[in-house]
Amino acid sequence: MKNEILLIIGWIAAIQGALGAAGQMFGENPWGFVHLWWDVPVGGYLALFLVGAALAFMGEMARKKEKG
Repeated sequence: MKNEILLIIGWIAAIQGALGAAGQMFGENPWGFVHLWWDVPVGGYLALFLVGAALAFMGEMARKKEKG
């Protein structure tokens, strides 16, 4: 259960980071939901993407380890 929550949070964070960075680089405003609450620079969105990807990776590895 804990691993699935970690996996879901990781995927959501990675997607929001990617959308925010892409929106600022290729459009006028960031995409996603994070910009509704905070004003984040492109580097912050890229960091959010990396942290989310790491969490998703850890969740996937833990899930595979549980299954054997």
